[in-house]
Amino acid sequence: MTKVRAHIIIGGAVQGVFFRAHTREIALNHSVHGWVQNRMDGAVEAVFEGDETAVKKVIDWCRHGPPAARVHDVIVNYLNYTGEFNGFIIKM
Repeated sequence: MTKVRAHIIIGGAVQGVFFRAHTREIALNHSVHGWVQNRMDGAVEAVFEGDETAVKKVIDWCRHGPPAARVHDVIVNYLNYTGEFNGFIIKM
């Protein structure tokens, strides 16, 4: 399987709706590693690493997020896989 790394920025009403916690849960359920954090501009930012199919499933989930979220846009940039992560963390 092909391993990939994706850096994403999710815009919209995505803070204060448990987006980060749900993202971590979804990522771990798909064996995707990396991190997620709130940005000062109101967006949520994340880096995902893992099997290409699994990473794409997590990104697809981010396009709508948890029930209270209102996602307006998702920017995805694929980068070289590094394997630097062991688990998935919520950055503060």
